[in-house]
Amino acid sequence: MTAQWGDMDFETLCKTAKEMGYDGLEIMCCSHIDPKRAAEDMDYCNELKGTMEKYGLKTWALAAHIVGQCVGDKWDPRLDNFAPSELAGKPEEIRKWAVETMMYVPKAAKNMGVDVVTGFMGSPIWAYWYSFPQTTEEMIDAGYQEIVDLWTPIFDEFDKYGILFALEVHPTEIAFDYYTAERLLEEFDYRETLGFNFDPSHLLWQGVNPTIFLRDFIDRVYHVHMKDAAVTLDGRAGILGSFITFGDTARGWNFRSLGHGDVNFEEIIRELNQYGYDGPLSVEWEDSGMERIYGATEACEFVRGVDFKPSDVAFDKAIAND
Repeated sequence: MTAQWGDMDFETLCKTAKEMGYDGLEIMCCSHIDPKRAAEDMDYCNELKGTMEKYGLKTWALAAHIVGQCVGDKWDPRLDNFAPSELAGKPEEIRKWAVETMMYVPKAAKNMGVDVVTGFMGSPIWAYWYSFPQTTEEMIDAGYQEIVDLWTPIFDEFDKYGILFALEVHPTEIAFDYYTAERLLEEFDYRETLGFNFDPSHLLWQGVNPTIFLRDFIDRVYHVHMKDAAVTLDGRAGILGSFITFGDTARGWNFRSLGHGDVNFEEIIRELNQYGYDGPLSVEWEDSGMERIYGATEACEFVRGVDFKPSDVAFDKAIAND
């Protein structure tokens, strides 16, 4: 996942990813691929593919997290960081830009030879999560309906090109845990276009069992992020983070480089194997307490070590007298 490497130009990123041991990239829209240009210019797409091929890399997904966030989010100044600088402080123009850009994404994906786009959808009601001041059911209903209204035309465009959208279930999204994910599917009448980018790190610290989530939603898991988190409640820090910066050891939880947190990846791999998942395992590397080249290199090795193949025989089949 290239979002956290947005300070590198595309060729430097490809070279670095190869040196760290990766097979390919989940390419972040706007940071490392221009969706509009990729939708309209095959020479541009071939140039990107050529650079990846130079370093022995492929791609199985595009990532549209920051664009998608701007579609459904309720504006505050933080959102300006995700939109073109000339739109800063202009909520309506930011949303218009985001919707128009998302309309280019499925064709860009098609031109790049992938059939899954990961991303965010935003949420106009995230600020209501605690339900105080008093929050009515009608307010929540209206928030889900707003997301349906905004994203239905975008998903129509995805269907036009045969591309699936994998929402990363994540705090600040319209679906951030088990039951909100379930409701989102219901709101879209289980439209096949919409599935999930499974990322256990966002579920673990909330107290949601990632393996149970995966088992129950496996038919909607279109992409998998490998990312770890550690819960370190010590009686002082709270689970909500206490406004302490990521990486600070005083926080009640932190994202960790793979294998350094509390996620049980063996159970996740077993679950994926049982249901025949054959998509990518994409490392989204986030650990503010570890140097990133060291961490992402080790993370790649970790995934290769834990990604065992399922058995093709019953373990006791060969036990017999004759």
